[in-house]
Amino acid sequence: MPLRRNADHSADRRVGAALLALFVTFLWSTSWVLIRVGLDDESLPPVMFAGLRYALAAVVVVAWVTAGRDRGAIATLDRAQVRGLVVLGVVMYALTQGAQFVAIDAQPAATTSLLLATTPLMVALLSFVVLGEPTSRAQRIGGIVIIAGSAAYFAGDLGATAVGLAAALVGLGANTASALLGRSVNRTSVISPRLVTAVSMSVGAVVLLAAGVATSGIPPISLRAWLIIAWLAVVNTAVAFTLWNRALQHLSATESAAINTTMVVQIPVLGWIFLDEPLGGPEIAGIALVCVGVLVMTMRRLAPTVVVGADVDG
Repeated sequence: MPLRRNADHSADRRVGAALLALFVTFLWSTSWVLIRVGLDDESLPPVMFAGLRYALAAVVVVAWVTAGRDRGAIATLDRAQVRGLVVLGVVMYALTQGAQFVAIDAQPAATTSLLLATTPLMVALLSFVVLGEPTSRAQRIGGIVIIAGSAAYFAGDLGATAVGLAAALVGLGANTASALLGRSVNRTSVISPRLVTAVSMSVGAVVLLAAGVATSGIPPISLRAWLIIAWLAVVNTAVAFTLWNRALQHLSATESAAINTTMVVQIPVLGWIFLDEPLGGPEIAGIALVCVGVLVMTMRRLAPTVVVGADVDG
């Protein structure tokens, strides 16, 4: 009976983590609408835009950490932990987000979303080798269905550009690596999610700001643009990434990547609502396939199981 109760509790935590991660993806999906407004209407340089967003977010998170119970935890980090957080910051924030902003600026967001939708399958193929987390046949099939759904949705002329495709491919590689690195850092639960976010985001923000200044200087920024940056920084970044790191304590890299891919559904729906981008039959069919793929990849691992002599949090 105790074993069964522990397994049920573990399953409950995993379901709660999945719902939390799904909420975070919604926040991130609204970011795409706001980013498009900042790039198109406010003419913000993409790398500087990303740098300002994450720099302000890092200030908020660091202030939160230094004012709370994690204040003294930074000094307890060993060299290997610091190195892991620095690498995570460069990959998860500087490379992934910087490349994403450049890709959105250079080509339609749909094209970038299509390429990033292959992340779960990439993670599924690499998670066993890198993290020792085997993936089931159902998860691999789900990843393929997600890709098929994305292809169905974005069939036709995607308006791709050389710069946009190159940036999106860099973003794909960095996104895959950050899913694996994030799970590796968070799955031991030794470092708190707030501290992981504070250190890694600060590193990424410094790199982004330096790159932004080097490529475009410091442009004039309107009040409206500052409001967009502030919302993206505080709500969609500082709060969202902290919640995401908390969810990663109970989700495998494949599960978190699959949930993250629901943005392929959320972004076009938000575009239809706020940007007057229509949804036709192929688009709706693609959305349905993506939903099925995500469910196939995640629900098998979220179901209650009793595993004797193994870590049920995987």
